[in-house]
Amino acid sequence: MALSRLRHPVREISRAPSLLLKARLVSNSSSRSLSSPPCMRNSLVGGHGSVLRPACLFMLTGVHDNSLKLKLRVGGIKYFSSADPPHTTLQMPALSPTMNQGNIAKWRKKEGDKIEVGDVLCEIETDKATLEFESLEEGFLAKILVPEGSKDVPVGQPIAITVEDPDDIKNVPATVGDGSEVREEKSTTTDNVLEKNSMKTSELPPHAVLDMPALSPTMNQGNIAKWRKKEGDKIEVGDVICEIETDKATLEFESLEEGYLAKIVAPEGSKDIAVGQPIAVTVEDPADIETVKNSAISGLGIKEEIATHNDDGNEAKAQKTSIARISPSAKLLITEYGLDSSTLKASGSHGTLLKGDVLSAIKAGKGSSKVSSSKEKAPTSPQTTLKASATVSPDTRSHLKQSDSFEDLPNSQIRKVIAKRLIESKQNTPHLYLSADVVLDPLLSLRKELKEQHDVKVSVNDIVIKAVAVALRNVPEANAYWNVEKGEIVLCNSVDISIAVATEKGLMTPIVRNADQKTISSISLEVKELAEKARAGKLLPNEFQGGTFSISNLGMFPVDNFCAIINPPQAGILAVGRGNKVVEPVIGSDGVERPAVVTKMNLTLSADHRVFDGKVGGAFLSALHSNFSDVRRLLL
Repeated sequence: MALSRLRHPVREISRAPSLLLKARLVSNSSSRSLSSPPCMRNSLVGGHGSVLRPACLFMLTGVHDNSLKLKLRVGGIKYFSSADPPHTTLQMPALSPTMNQGNIAKWRKKEGDKIEVGDVLCEIETDKATLEFESLEEGFLAKILVPEGSKDVPVGQPIAITVEDPDDIKNVPATVGDGSEVREEKSTTTDNVLEKNSMKTSELPPHAVLDMPALSPTMNQGNIAKWRKKEGDKIEVGDVICEIETDKATLEFESLEEGYLAKIVAPEGSKDIAVGQPIAVTVEDPADIETVKNSAISGLGIKEEIATHNDDGNEAKAQKTSIARISPSAKLLITEYGLDSSTLKASGSHGTLLKGDVLSAIKAGKGSSKVSSSKEKAPTSPQTTLKASATVSPDTRSHLKQSDSFEDLPNSQIRKVIAKRLIESKQNTPHLYLSADVVLDPLLSLRKELKEQHDVKVSVNDIVIKAVAVALRNVPEANAYWNVEKGEIVLCNSVDISIAVATEKGLMTPIVRNADQKTISSISLEVKELAEKARAGKLLPNEFQGGTFSISNLGMFPVDNFCAIINPPQAGILAVGRGNKVVEPVIGSDGVERPAVVTKMNLTLSADHRVFDGKVGGAFLSALHSNFSDVRRLLL
């Protein structure tokens, strides 16, 4: 199980009569992502979503650093009066650099329980994983301020209070509990106020509003792919409520508590729902379903009605806009397409109808009834008939346009993100392209030998992964990335190969970690498992986030060579073409050069020129060429 170094919460301690502040911090590997390789950023999550424990703790006491004091103030340090008993307030920790809120998945300790050093107090669900919150000192859990199942608790908000003396437990809630409630009320956002006003939560039975979760660090919106539960269904702990399509994969949204699904706010198929926006409402008692459901419907109906009135007002305003003048180019387009100028909206100054306004109307499919009717009433002559036969009328043109066969395919969230990242890569990363041919015959012979003599089935791509990983290990300058903020090259400590896998929803890049240290057979098994997960949309975040180098193989298609686009923040990607039989001179054992048929494969390296110069790129391709020439060295 991989262990992560996490930033532990800043704790606040009140002592009577003097005040003593202690800060216990834990270094976060993710917080060093700018100075450490991407491969280290992926140690946050264990396989199969396992819960991790923070490790490698260090303690600072009696701190006098001004920067740390500033952090304490920002974290919301609260000073209690000397009348309060000695106690410690635990805050929601920032367990990753992108985390600004978390969920209390489960409390392992109850109020009044004894706490030993290293005991797990609770499980916190972050934007990356579910982590265990350990205690660094002994005491007693006096008060739980944030109950189990609480969602979107801001970083720095008090979640619990501990005391050293069990006799002080009864004296803590009366003073600290009220303060935390006031703090929560002050931190309420405008959206929550509107939501409470519309749904009148004070008059409703107990219920919980489920928000769109942030299932990845880069996720700011998501799509509801499928609802697994229907309104009125019973929900057990661990039940999958719905499937959410994020910017990287389709993930299952599990329930952390029991209840009943009272209302689905965001229906199945909803697109681009902002993180934090309500998607459903749950209740504990099935008798409360109808009450909450009707209140939720009325609240949403008011919002929809307001939005509708705003849209109607805008449309009415647009229709009342008078056109003072029409530009010459706009007049030509109106005449050519037979548009009615009174139905167009002028965006120019002083009510001027511009060419762009007419073009927008043409794209929207607007036509002119006046022009059509005048043409129908006009007397026909032989010349007019000939002209009409030679010129397609606007109605006919629009009919032909509608008869064109096409289908609009909505992009998945994954494809939208891929498109955005590809543009950013080509615009911001200076691509250097280096190409070389390698002889494939030794690799094919080894593959055949493994199958016939050892019953080990591996693909060409599996051996290519191993060859690339060993080449990166031998040329560490190629296993690096560019730190944009510091403007320097950062070498990676491990060789993690990202494999491009085509899925129905877009291209995914699962990662084979420490590929240089694994056997070809183990790489083959791992690639098959990751590819199946990618196609099913079941990849865990740690299985596709990170990586130090990518491989894109189109050898199974009739593609001889191609240039791939770098996947930032990585600095290199290798494009692998198909193997082709060619005739070329080969020197035999007797030293005589004779023509022979060999199988060659083209490899094209796309590299970040800030990291790869000609020397590094040439050294990497030379090492790769040697691995293919003497492929048996990969078995060592």
